[in-house]
Amino acid sequence: MMDLICVDPTRVDEVWPYAKHLIKAAIEATELSDFRDIERAVLDGDQLLWLAWDGQAIMAAATTQLLKGVCVLTACSGHHRERWLPLLHGIEAYAARENCKTMRIYGRKGWQRVLDDYRVEWVVMEKQL
Repeated sequence: MMDLICVDPTRVDEVWPYAKHLIKAAIEATELSDFRDIERAVLDGDQLLWLAWDGQAIMAAATTQLLKGVCVLTACSGHHRERWLPLLHGIEAYAARENCKTMRIYGRKGWQRVLDDYRVEWVVMEKQL
């Protein structure tokens, strides 16, 4: 059994040391944001920390931020994805309760393969100088 836990922002500092390595791994894989910015936002209560908990260990961690009717999944990483990926529906339900009309994910292209109900809306392009 896998549970989705939204960490209470007033207690996130107690849990963050056990989850931050997963968030950092997600950010380092994409380089779409800065770990220190995400960490500060989570610890300040501007972003939420979500955990996939199997009763014994944290299997995955994610962070979200609400922006003008959009719930942005700013980072997500974990182990045994097939076990915790269905928990994304719980985050989507939270977003809907918060009157969000859109769920947006920042991540690697590989998410397209496992999130077939999402579509590519934007592209990030780069040129090395």
